Amino acid sequence: MADVPDKQIKRLRALIQEAETNLAAANELLMSLVGEDVRATTSVKEEALGKVVEGVFDGQNMVGSDGKTYPVPANYASKSKLVQGDILKLTIADDGAFLYKQIGPIPRKQVVGTLKLEGGHYFVDVNTKNYRVLLASVTYFKAKPGDQVSVNVPEDDSNAEWAALEAAL
Repeated sequence: MADVPDKQIKRLRALIQEAETNLAAANELLMSLVGEDVRATTSVKEEALGKVVEGVFDGQNMVGSDGKTYPVPANYASKSKLVQGDILKLTIADDGAFLYKQIGPIPRKQVVGTLKLEGGHYFVDVNTKNYRVLLASVTYFKAKPGDQVSVNVPEDDSNAEWAALEAAL
């Protein structure tokens, strides 16, 4: 995969994201025409799993379309390198178990900064802008304050407060 140009990879990711968005829009249109939740009737497996909620990752939690905040396990967010603004689907099983799936990654960029620890929270300083990072990511990469790290942030990071730790350099 090293010989595949970055431009092609970015284009493929954009096409996949566009397809996912179009599929979600088509499902919503079909639901409005049929008058019922077509996703629940098209997949017996999903129906058996329980309630499904979609929402936006805020850097630490998922804010559901129902307005509720759902905790996202830090290990999952860290391992999946979720970025603030990603769209998630949460399936709440009948036994109360939470199963998350990333269904709409937002465009992101990778930047380098310095890891800091302030007030018990980890931040990455990138050109004088501080982004919070999850403790689970810091411990996984065995990073320490003062280390140079690579993080993923939303492409339009004007409102972003969180970053996903990519690697300790």
